[in-house]
Amino acid sequence: MRSVANALLNKMEFPVLLAGLVIAGGLWGFEELMEVARATTPHAFDTEILLAFRHAGQPDSPIGPLWLQGAVRDVTALGSTTVLVLITTAAILYLLLIRRPATALFVFVAIAGGQVLSSLLKFEVDRPRPDLVSHLVTETSLSFPSGHAMLSAVTYLTLGSLAARFLPDRRTKIFVLCLAVLTTVLVGASRVYLGVHWPSDVLAGWCAGFAWAMLCWLAARLLQRRKVVAESDIDG
Repeated sequence: MRSVANALLNKMEFPVLLAGLVIAGGLWGFEELMEVARATTPHAFDTEILLAFRHAGQPDSPIGPLWLQGAVRDVTALGSTTVLVLITTAAILYLLLIRRPATALFVFVAIAGGQVLSSLLKFEVDRPRPDLVSHLVTETSLSFPSGHAMLSAVTYLTLGSLAARFLPDRRTKIFVLCLAVLTTVLVGASRVYLGVHWPSDVLAGWCAGFAWAMLCWLAARLLQRRKVVAESDIDG
């Protein structure tokens, strides 16, 4: 039995195995966090972290200097629908200009599909925004999962993984992927600081976003292997 398992592991490529683990972990984490979101009272985990970004006993007073609030608003804009649509559109147009239509279609399906999934999940859970602390920006949509966190993960990981294919060495590939992850993390953290999301909203957004991005990557890889998409079109 062990020899069979070892043979399967040796045959399976490490990136594919890692993507599978990310998908499984993301789905498990999202399911657990959904139970937290559906609870009638906020979890201590959520309230403690949210209050940690405010001065003790002053839920309307964020920690840090005044310029930090502006900086966090700038960071959170990197996960806004407007910015993500602009980045995605620019990437798709570039791919069309260099004659990579299948890759352009993949980017559109992955990111647009993530947007649709995020909206459906919000309506399914129907969690209101936190009212424990003041909101430093105005939001009107539902809270769970964080759309900024989820769509940042989907967009930046999808584009980062594609960009890494064109880079010449492993160090620059790792740099680009780490930059995509760091941007996603900063956007999610900014939502908690601004008081518009519970921490569990952001964690759920990351779980769903990472899982969706990896699922799309695996689908594109499978299509490439089956010659549905030409290898030259994906790899450039």
